[in-house]
Amino acid sequence: MSDKKFDLTERLEDFAASIILLFNNKPMSYAGDYLAKQLIRSSCSSALNYGEALGAGTDRDKINKL
Repeated sequence: MSDKKFDLTERLEDFAASIILLFNNKPMSYAGDYLAKQLIRSSCSSALNYGEALGAGTDRDKINKL
């Protein structure tokens, strides 16, 4: 098994980038713009939160953060 296939950090970063590209040039209504911005923030924060959890000092702390 290749670790690259299951590299969650890279997959979360790619997901956030694809969300940003998807909503980058779309004309939207006020509601669509609001929801797109919320989705962009959520997708980016998931990658950052996962990276923070990986840097936890102990296994218990890592489990808590995940």
